[in-house]
Amino acid sequence: MLLPRLQPPLRAALTSIARSAPSGSQTTCLNDAFAQLAIKSSRRMNGAGVTFVRHASHKAQGAVNKAKDGPGKRLGAKKSGEQYVIPGNIIFRQRGTHWFPGDNCAMGRDHTIYATESGYVKYYKDPEKNPKRQYIGVVFERDQVLPLPRNAMRRRKLNMVAQKREQPKVLVQTDLVMEGDASTGVVLKQKKNKERKGEEGRNLRLRPGYMYRESNWEIGRAAERAQVTVREFKPRDRWTAWRKATIRKAKNAEKRGLGRKIGSKK
Repeated sequence: MLLPRLQPPLRAALTSIARSAPSGSQTTCLNDAFAQLAIKSSRRMNGAGVTFVRHASHKAQGAVNKAKDGPGKRLGAKKSGEQYVIPGNIIFRQRGTHWFPGDNCAMGRDHTIYATESGYVKYYKDPEKNPKRQYIGVVFERDQVLPLPRNAMRRRKLNMVAQKREQPKVLVQTDLVMEGDASTGVVLKQKKNKERKGEEGRNLRLRPGYMYRESNWEIGRAAERAQVTVREFKPRDRWTAWRKATIRKAKNAEKRGLGRKIGSKK
């Protein structure tokens, strides 16, 4: 039997041969061709000299599950919003600064954001700082919202809870002293504060430089009342300043010379 794939081309070849060849030789050529085809087909059916060509049924593909260079870097969020963390817990791993550290958070050298205080994670934006940046922060109470208002009270260390401070009661100091007597009863007398000699009526307060003295205007008024005359200061009077410096240097040199003469052996 002829293979179905070979029949059409063979028929076309035989018809072309029959047309070109004379009438006497047409039969011989056709008989020889069909005889040879019958012999070849019988050999193929018996398995002698058969050559098979295998065509791929599927397209060759690369290895999909091939082992890579190494494991993945496991980037992304490690803690979700309002999840409790302790200091050192990694909140977000990233390449680059997609997220920035906010309140009670810090960033490592590989851009990893981790918690510095115990609390709850918050993802937020802060338009006052930077309208395009995204921040990750940690708060100490779950219902707290970030970002905090400007100039708001903040908690950052020791996990301390902010409470209203109680104002201590101020005790008014009185200079009244109670003195008792059997006949007259209790009598209140004013106590006299002791003042240093020569400082009567002075109001000494601690000034910059840790000095107890009056203010400059009080010293000036006291000098006016005592009629103390002071030479008027002339700014930029370099001639007077040079004369004073020259006299001071001459006196110092004279003192040094006297000291040498006294200490000498001559």
